Amino acid sequence: QEDDDCSDYGSRDKPGTTLGRTVPDGNVLFPDIFQTDHLLFYERFKAYQDYILADCKASEVKEFTAEYLEKVLEPSGWQAIWRTNVFEVLVEVVDVEYSALKAVVQLSEPFLCESQVSTFTLECMRELLELKEHQIPLQELWVVYDESGEFDQTALAIEHVRFFYKCIWRTWDEEEEDDFDYFVRCVEPRLRLHYDILEYRVPSGLVADYQNLLSQCEELYRKFLNLRSSMSSSDSDSEVENVSMVEGLKLYEKIEHLKQKLKLIENPLLRYVFGYQKYSGLQAKGLRPTGTKITHVVSSTMMASLLQSLIRDKLCPESYGEELEIQFHSDPLAAVNACYEGDTVIICPGRYVVDGVFCIADSIELEGYGLPDDIVIEKQGKGDNFVDCTGANIKISNLKLVQHDAVEGILNVHHGKTTLENCVLQCETTGITVRTSAELLMKNSDLYGAKGAGVEIYPGSTCTLLDNGIHHCKEGILIKNFLDENYDIPKITMVNNMIHNNEGYGVVLVKPTIPSDVKDVSAEKREVITFSLFPDLGNTPPHSGGERACVEGFKHEELPECVTDELELYEQAEISEQTESNYEIANELGATSAKKSQMHKKRLSELGITEADDNLMSQEMFVSIVGNQFKWNGKGSFGIFLF
Repeated sequence: QEDDDCSDYGSRDKPGTTLGRTVPDGNVLFPDIFQTDHLLFYERFKAYQDYILADCKASEVKEFTAEYLEKVLEPSGWQAIWRTNVFEVLVEVVDVEYSALKAVVQLSEPFLCESQVSTFTLECMRELLELKEHQIPLQELWVVYDESGEFDQTALAIEHVRFFYKCIWRTWDEEEEDDFDYFVRCVEPRLRLHYDILEYRVPSGLVADYQNLLSQCEELYRKFLNLRSSMSSSDSDSEVENVSMVEGLKLYEKIEHLKQKLKLIENPLLRYVFGYQKYSGLQAKGLRPTGTKITHVVSSTMMASLLQSLIRDKLCPESYGEELEIQFHSDPLAAVNACYEGDTVIICPGRYVVDGVFCIADSIELEGYGLPDDIVIEKQGKGDNFVDCTGANIKISNLKLVQHDAVEGILNVHHGKTTLENCVLQCETTGITVRTSAELLMKNSDLYGAKGAGVEIYPGSTCTLLDNGIHHCKEGILIKNFLDENYDIPKITMVNNMIHNNEGYGVVLVKPTIPSDVKDVSAEKREVITFSLFPDLGNTPPHSGGERACVEGFKHEELPECVTDELELYEQAEISEQTESNYEIANELGATSAKKSQMHKKRLSELGITEADDNLMSQEMFVSIVGNQFKWNGKGSFGIFLF
């Protein structure tokens, strides 16, 4: 049967409903309605992909939806609650205008209406329906429960339409490029984002950013449509028309910029590449009013032998040259919250479960007394953050941090410098994030388990990684796009790290596709990197003429001395596969840095500035990539993500 072919949840031939029932907003005056708003992701995905939208274009969405409704919707004989922001009223459906996605309704008897405004009487409702020609949008109807199962498909179909126009459809979709499959391009990523948000897989800051961007875009698009409408009805030769056209172009550019940001967040692969500038309202306390510095000792239980060891190793007054003031805590979070500038927190062996965020805004030291595996701090709860650092000089050592069920990275360095030494980080989402203008020094540490990147390096940050293990993450290290004119180049040092067993690449550089008028100093080289991306195991890349030309294309004044020295060293020796990977990363980062300088010069030239301050123009990336080992990464040692 045709009806069964497009039925996504069961068949009408089966007796009895398969759907739940619910009291509408707790109002017992109304009959129960079908409960359809708790559908799972795969149920909605299957409905839109297989039965409603298939491979339609954006301009065909309404037509495809109408065809679907014709197959599954009962044309009459069912009741529904008509809901608006002002009232709810019980109606009976007598017909369906499929092409308009509307139902023809009449008031049910007896008359049932709930409103915050007492003026909605029976007569008022009749007049309102007359004005609307008795046609109501389907998404404003909630089907009254019927245990026979006859109206299951009707209730589900209306739920799909309602959800689509509330959560998926954008008013500008029809004006987008129509050459691509609308489901793949728009529906699937937006649907996934919706459920990722519902299931707390997206940081609250990113959710807020998305909602703000969406509101801004909708408001600007309304202004754009109004402006376009006024222009089409006025004299095209008038001066007002010319002004409107300029204003329209500005609005259009703003809208396109916002739409691009929305798409980046909607795309699960690009979501964290785009990132967001999270507000960090941490305020440093500074020094204590008394000027004293306190050592905080954390232990779940304090035994005499442990205290003796602590006094011998850490709390001996001779070591400090003065008497120590000590405070004892059983909770590491409480100890950190009690700190002022210059304090030290010593955490004794044990497993500590915390439900909160370590917000470190002062320069303090947080160290474990023993081996990292013996001093475990576990995060419970779905809070966004685990450790937020904004202090000028924070030191964390000899600890194991463990995340469970998290939605954001294990450690965020927002401002200042954070040193991480001899630590173990068991991640859940992303690993460590080094924000713009922040600095991370990470050495002799082990990081694993991130569903995103193990380390995310933002533009304008400083990141030094020495003798670490970064493994079993989605990507090892992700360097975010810094080619935008508003971004500064990051300073990156990677020495003797073992980057292995990551699902994607060991190191990924994210950058936009560059306009063709900006010459690429290593075009041939980049093409090789972008498409072959050097698998970890296999033949080393050949030293082709194009590659050698690329290396020679770097003038000594274009790159920092350390990079130039490395490149010359690599050219002279017959290099191993691991050394080749280090070379490739240093080379590509240097080339991208040089490209930024070129783009900046081009912009200055367009502004009529032909000579620039050498210091301004020579902010190429400081790169030192030496002695790192890349093994068993799923896609290879190094990749470039173009967007």
